[in-house]
Parts: sequence; structure tokens; C-alpha cells
Amino acid sequence: MKRFFLALTMCLFFIHGKAQMLAVNTDVAFDAMAVQNLGLEMTTGNSSTIGVSVLYANKPYNKAIKFALVQPEWRFYFSGRPMHSHFVGLCAIGGTYDFTNKGKVRDGYGAGIGITFGYVWNLTKSLSLDIHGGLGCIAYRQKEYYEGDYYDEEYTVNGNVKANASGYWLLPTKIGVSLSYILK
Repeated sequence: MKRFFLALTMCLFFIHGKAQMLAVNTDVAFDAMAVQNLGLEMTTGNSSTIGVSVLYANKPYNKAIKFALVQPEWRFYFSGRPMHSHFVGLCAIGGTYDFTNKGKVRDGYGAGIGITFGYVWNLTKSLSLDIHGGLGCIAYRQKEYYEGDYYDEEYTVNGNVKANASGYWLLPTKIGVSLSYILK
């Protein structure tokens, strides 16, 4: 699934990549939480952009958390100018995770869609500040067990470890403060 979104985004960049604005960004809220992240955003019209964000964390602050996410997003700017002022966005999200909380391990993957709202301030000609928040529905499938359980032995069918929990979550899909640098 991640490869599909990456290939789709790259195709869109090559198709529309003539004289469009291209920006690279990082979410400073995630940076403060020791989560590596990088985003690309490119204009696709007078009022819209398409972008992709990638996030990865492996034991930030020595916590038992590991995840990798990819999040493509389309944004519509109400000002009539891309990467400026109020916007609404539609995003997809997909990723894998493995974390432990109070002795309970959750190891799985999820995918979903969401909506984002935000505002972009242009600080200089090439630098902007983006504050955004979003909510979405995420479908998940995971292995859920307590530390010390023999999960891999008990839930193995024909050599494959099976998930024992699945469902949907209504979660924040994109919340943060991003710094963007416009490349061209």
C-alpha cells in the first residue's frame, strides 16, 4: 500500500512538474517528540496542492513505540493562492505500528481517510508556517497480547502469526505545526 501511494505521488509530480511551486516541510511538533518526518507539497492549480508526508519513529525517548506512516494529502486553499491562508484537505493514511502500554502489546497496521483544516502564514518569500488539525477513520488489524504471553506460538496457523484484533478508530490523523521551505 505504501509503494502504491509513493508511486502515485511521484507520477503526479512528474505529470504536473513544469513551473509549479514545490515545498519541502517538517512538522516541528513531531521533531520535538523525536519522530523523524519529511513532507513534500506541490501546487496542482490556482487554489490546490498535493503532498505527501512520511513519519518514522523507533523508541523515541526510550519508549516502547515503533511506527512508520505515509500520508498523501490534497489541499484546497480558500484564498485562491496555493500555500497561503485557510485550507481544507483530504488525506489518506497508511502505516504499521508496534507499541507497549501498561504491559499490553499492540502490533499491527492501519489505513484510512480523513479531513484536515489549517492555516498557512508566509513568513518570508520562501518560508511559511502551517498550523493544521485533522480527524479521520482508521481501519486497523493487529496482534494484541500481554508481555510474557506466548502469542507467536498460540496464534500461529500454518506458520503464519494471525491478528486477533481488528476494527475502526476515529482518530486525529494530522495535527501539527509545520515549517515549509518553497524550493521553486
